[in-house]
Amino acid sequence: MKKCFFYILFIVLAFTARAQYYLRGEIKDEKNQSLQNAKVLLHSTKHVYYSGTYGGFGITTRTLWDSLTISVDGYEPKCLKVNAEQWQYITLKVLPSNVNNNRHRLISGRKNLEHTSRVKWFIDNETYFQLVENEYVRADKFPNTGFSLNVNKASYSNVRRFINMQSAVPPDAVRTEEMINYFNLHYREPKQGEIFNFESQLTSCPWDMEKQLLMLNVNAKKLDLNMVPPGNFVFLIDVSGSMDMPNRLPLLKAAFQMFVKNLRAIDTVSIVTYGGTVGIWLQPTGGAEKEKIIKSIEELSASGDTPGEAAIMTAYALARSTYKDKSSNRVILATDGDFNVGITSEKALEDLITKEKQGGIYLTCLGVGMGNFKDSKLATLAKKGNGNYAYLDDITEAEKVLVKELTQTFFAVADDVFMNLKFNADLVKEYRLIGFDNRRDAVCDSSIDLEGGEIGSGNSVLAIFEIVPASDKLFKPDLMPGDIVADLEMRYSLCDDTTLLTFKYNCLANFVEFKNLDKELQFATAVAMFGLKIKQSKYIKQADWLDIHRIAAESYDPQSYLQTEFLKLIDKAQDVYASKKRKKNRSD
Repeated sequence: MKKCFFYILFIVLAFTARAQYYLRGEIKDEKNQSLQNAKVLLHSTKHVYYSGTYGGFGITTRTLWDSLTISVDGYEPKCLKVNAEQWQYITLKVLPSNVNNNRHRLISGRKNLEHTSRVKWFIDNETYFQLVENEYVRADKFPNTGFSLNVNKASYSNVRRFINMQSAVPPDAVRTEEMINYFNLHYREPKQGEIFNFESQLTSCPWDMEKQLLMLNVNAKKLDLNMVPPGNFVFLIDVSGSMDMPNRLPLLKAAFQMFVKNLRAIDTVSIVTYGGTVGIWLQPTGGAEKEKIIKSIEELSASGDTPGEAAIMTAYALARSTYKDKSSNRVILATDGDFNVGITSEKALEDLITKEKQGGIYLTCLGVGMGNFKDSKLATLAKKGNGNYAYLDDITEAEKVLVKELTQTFFAVADDVFMNLKFNADLVKEYRLIGFDNRRDAVCDSSIDLEGGEIGSGNSVLAIFEIVPASDKLFKPDLMPGDIVADLEMRYSLCDDTTLLTFKYNCLANFVEFKNLDKELQFATAVAMFGLKIKQSKYIKQADWLDIHRIAAESYDPQSYLQTEFLKLIDKAQDVYASKKRKKNRSD
């Protein structure tokens, strides 16, 4: 009898130990709208789950009572005790500082300033955001300014495409900061154990000797490819009818095949295609099966319309199903951007990607094609998807982005990187940030906050300010060591942590004549001048093509194919714009 009792007790305890409950509920905001991809942390197991399309979730747990922490970008996190036998109705409140998160965000500038506008250009069916160029700001009235950092480089290769076609470039296609950072100039490895290395340099302005340039250089640490965590990549490839041209789908097939050859056995690749219909072309496949992946890519063909919305949702769902903790989980969208089925507007796409990115999945956009190229849509997707954006105009550019700069493109070291400067009005009368121009629709709303960007492994990011000195003191190379042009604070978060970190730096008045400046910084200046020139900026009228070519020729690295190519691009651009000017004079 005693043995029987213990046997029954053992069975009861074993059943209890193995008992499972199903914890279910739904997550909404204060307007009763479902919150998709909300992060649900189950405290008893420390496992993380995500809410579905309509905010619902279902979790198995071995305890009747447990506790959850719910978090979504832009909302106050919520911790609560729950009973698995009850349906959970969870409401999250919007963070006061994020009320405007669903609106267009600024990437630079001061509020309450007047800005110029420009006439909208039409290039076939291509679309570009209308940009408002940053203007001079008085340091005594507005000493603080800020801008976001990112690793987008699409503008340079797109500009090159226009010039190689002997065509003038739409001013709104020129994002000067992307052109400068295309070359990854003046890289300096951070110290051991540090994420960033930071330098600043003050020099004379080669196109206006009454002004100076303040150069800010941020370098992100390099990740050893043999040591980086596994990559979980979902190729989202546009195979619609508009991609049936040599510089579109065939180019992308060659590009992805080069990328696959560098995969490691621990990496995983999946392929989602969209053209007429959306489908999973290749189920998750390990990097050791290169021949299988390459053969799958080679068999792609173009036809049908472009259901971009459904394709993006399918790709993110697949990425979530194969999600790996402490890995690079990334969707790589390759398209001409011509979405014509489902959601097509930039605003709707912003909302879609903002919801999808909550799960820690990054987005890289690769643009191709001409005539119907949608630069504005791809820029929107990359920005809202915590990712980056490149334009592939030929196979050489594809190799640069997907092979030579693989870690820079696909392995981020920091998110939400934002820089704030406070200028010393005793030394600086006025300042102007070159590039980092805002969209006109964002500038028109003075209530919008600035938005941070992403920096990838081994990236060097340069930002250049034009400065009007408050006196001739800044022109002297023998300034006191304590003289500070600006106080800088950089804010960022690590990729696996939302904690906001800060880095502070004093930009000293370390003036150096331009002729004595580091050659790579001289070359960056030539690229900036080139960008301003083809943008037809009113701030570069004093410089001509010969000035730009001379500076580039005196500072370029002859061992660099890209820098050598830039010299030729200057000459081609000069011919294009000289011809355009002659035609204008004849018509006048």
